[in-house]
Amino acid sequence: MPPEPDAEERPDGADHADDAVAEFVAVMRRLRAECPWKQEQTHRSLQRYLVEETYETLEAIDVGAASGEWAHLREELGDLLLQVVFHAVIAEEGGAFDLEEVARGITAKMVRRNPHVFGAAEAELDADAVNDLWQQAKAAEKGGSGPGPLPPDLPALLYADKTLDRRERAGLRVDVDAGSPELGDRLLALVAEARGAGVDPEQALRDAVRRLG
Repeated sequence: MPPEPDAEERPDGADHADDAVAEFVAVMRRLRAECPWKQEQTHRSLQRYLVEETYETLEAIDVGAASGEWAHLREELGDLLLQVVFHAVIAEEGGAFDLEEVARGITAKMVRRNPHVFGAAEAELDADAVNDLWQQAKAAEKGGSGPGPLPPDLPALLYADKTLDRRERAGLRVDVDAGSPELGDRLLALVAEARGAGVDPEQALRDAVRRLG
């Protein structure tokens, strides 16, 4: 685990951010102690809210990209942060982990998976090479066992995109038939086409739907 940076090495505003997050955690702890609804919530009962807030954040990003106004994204990121802190506080009550452990864990992961910044790897790399380094570090963390199964509840386009990506990385042949009578096969072929063009199929569809007005 990387050492915690000294105060003088932290980016400007880091201490203020620490204070704001600590205050928010204290608020959530009090709400868990004094608010009946908050007391009743569990990791599982909060799942639907996490999904809802994630999609509302995606919508705010689309709106901000189109309008140049990002205040809505700031609000939605706060709602998303609420879900993270809520889960961490529930876990803390059960003695599983707390928010500090969550933060330290993701900090250590980012350092491990970005050796071109924090390690000895060559710093002047393009995005594809950086992604390869990330995947190599991820595989090493898992003992070379390869990636785990994809979450079954991923949106279908994202699920298809990630499945094709894994097969390509494994050197497996990907056969998709754009002229198939099966609609699913043709949709999969469109995902493959998007990958070949360097386009995120999920975002492309969202943008197309938005253009409908």
